[in-house]
Amino acid sequence: MALIHLLPDQLISQIAAGEVVERPASALKELLENSLDAGSTDISVSLVQGGVKQLRVADNGNGIAQEDLAMALTRHATSKIASLDDLEAVASLGFRGEALASIASVSRTQISSRAIDTKHAWRIASNGSEISPIEPTALDAGTIIEVDDLYFNTPARRKFLKTEGTEFGHCEAAFNRVVLSRPDVAFMLQHNGRALSRYAVSEPTKRFGEVLGADFAAETIAVDESAAGLRIWGVVAKPTFNRNKSDTQYVYVNGRFVRDKLISHAIRQAYQDVLHHDRHPAFVLFLELDPNLVDVNVHPAKTEVRFRDGQAIHRFIFHSLHKALASPTGVSNASTANQAAYNPFGDQNANSPSYSASPYPQYQAQINLSANEPNSFYQTLFSSNNAQNYSNSSLNPIPLQINRDALTGGAVFTNSANENHAQNDFPLGFAVAQIHGVYVLAQNAEGLVVVDMHAAHERIMYEQLKNALDNKIVAMQPLLLPVSFNADRLEVATVQEALASNDGSLQQLGFDIAILSPTTLAVRAVPTMLQDADAVTLARDVLRDLREYGASRALTERRNELLGTMACHAAVRANRSLTIPEMNALLRDMEATERSGQCNHGRPTWFQVSMSDLDKMFMRGK
Repeated sequence: MALIHLLPDQLISQIAAGEVVERPASALKELLENSLDAGSTDISVSLVQGGVKQLRVADNGNGIAQEDLAMALTRHATSKIASLDDLEAVASLGFRGEALASIASVSRTQISSRAIDTKHAWRIASNGSEISPIEPTALDAGTIIEVDDLYFNTPARRKFLKTEGTEFGHCEAAFNRVVLSRPDVAFMLQHNGRALSRYAVSEPTKRFGEVLGADFAAETIAVDESAAGLRIWGVVAKPTFNRNKSDTQYVYVNGRFVRDKLISHAIRQAYQDVLHHDRHPAFVLFLELDPNLVDVNVHPAKTEVRFRDGQAIHRFIFHSLHKALASPTGVSNASTANQAAYNPFGDQNANSPSYSASPYPQYQAQINLSANEPNSFYQTLFSSNNAQNYSNSSLNPIPLQINRDALTGGAVFTNSANENHAQNDFPLGFAVAQIHGVYVLAQNAEGLVVVDMHAAHERIMYEQLKNALDNKIVAMQPLLLPVSFNADRLEVATVQEALASNDGSLQQLGFDIAILSPTTLAVRAVPTMLQDADAVTLARDVLRDLREYGASRALTERRNELLGTMACHAAVRANRSLTIPEMNALLRDMEATERSGQCNHGRPTWFQVSMSDLDKMFMRGK
């Protein structure tokens, strides 16, 4: 007696439905993709009881011809590919020929469609395994697909569905993913007879804001990079707009929403220096490449892909986002703060509020950075070369008078005629005071800027250390008197290994540490940029990282953490009183430093409070 036999077609379709139609949201995704493949420009979705009772998708696409309707409900029947060559270069969203057949096998489904340039519409229906004859119906154009009583004939599967609210939430998420991908298409969503969302055809930036909210739109940075046949475009949220979960992350490969570990890793690495480790970035990104370079036939759900050259894709995405997130402070934060809510891609919006043509001219103060205030702080805080470059820069000749009382918080300002120059070149404005030795207050064209001076200076030092290490020019400052300290055996062993290996790990980092005895080490030189830090504490932290991760790993994959530790030691501490010129020097360095909107732990270094916000606080104009 033969034990192996062919499964009935109906059972095969129901098995396939287990992968393709996990829940109503899965069916909705497939139907929406079919509508887009059909060239639709207007799509309406109606759900009843979270899509379990009914799921209806109507579009104005090309429609299905009468002779093709029966095939539309047949497994592995499709109009989108015909050969292996087509499969290896899929340009459409659907191609497997499984979705409609799978949906029809576990529901009561009917399709009404009128093919383009035909006089009549036609209808076909299925009741699980039974398919009705094709008959005429009334329809102006496009296609309407109704899916009723999902899983009516597979009650075990239906028991796994959640509450109506949960299933609707999944449907809405699937709907939004499609809406974000095609701003050139109008969409509408109803649930239980109530219209919930309408999206007219719009520009990408406007669509992103409509779906994800004005707060997201106001905190985004535009991305548009191309290289070697690859293009990535869209928006990424500034690190200060972060989430406690990854619910605002959308990646599309050739228009298809995907969840890809390689892409996610590249994005996470790009945010590594500016985002706290337990927070998640937000973004909407579109990767475009030759269809031959990506395999979309990985899983029936079509949300997974494989790239022919994954390393190249990873490098391209990482460098593109790393570049976008590296904008110096003020370039995309202060100077474009008002426009960001309207168009992060940089288009001008005449209706957007702006203080650039300031109605508060009395607030435009110009500070003379070469005022006769002591500048020893910055001269010792940074290397002598940096201090010299700063003092010789074009920042000095800005006219302003500073009253000696400025050191106690009150500055006397005289307006400069060249206000536009100041607004463009110095988006963080000019310092006016310091609060409790922690925060610097400055005024710019937008209003008030509040800076966490330790966090800001930590980022500046961190970026300088990274650049110096990359260029192999970490300058070493010999100490006039070496600093000795009692060391444990592990610290001594770490120095012995570093000296014996001849890899120059300590020298690369700008340190000269000698062994005086089995329990004593001496710090003879430290990096020039860190010469004011506590030499013993700094040396111990560096030795700990070298011991825990090994010299080679500490200087490669753990490099940023190591340099972050060093930068934290060098950054100006709280309760340090700064003069007005010193505060301004910090602001200027922030404007010139990449990623200076966040410290290297991902915390913000500054906030903008606009004049309109201040007016609201004091009820001006009420």
